[in-house]
Amino acid sequence: MAPGKVVATDTTLDFGAVKLAETCPAADKREPEAAAGKMPDLTGESVKAARNALDSGTSITVTDAAEGRMLLMESNWKVCSQLPSPGTALNGQPVEFSAVKFDESC
Repeated sequence: MAPGKVVATDTTLDFGAVKLAETCPAADKREPEAAAGKMPDLTGESVKAARNALDSGTSITVTDAAEGRMLLMESNWKVCSQLPSPGTALNGQPVEFSAVKFDESC
């Protein structure tokens, strides 16, 4: 949509953002989701996105993979490992993630 264009009040706008030091990707990244009842590969995703990819009734435990810190803002942490592993059928079992802050290495 061109700048300054008047739009109807029921128009949905979708904004993307990156940090100043980053470049915009060629395409928007899709949110991960559990397809066909199988555990998706959530490594590298934010803990918040990983949680949103699973059914709201899923029991999820997240631990700090580095220092034993508490995760207060899940959007600032990335998943390092997961149980069950990708491709495993989701049958209501608990899910475990280990995570670090985005600027840290797993």
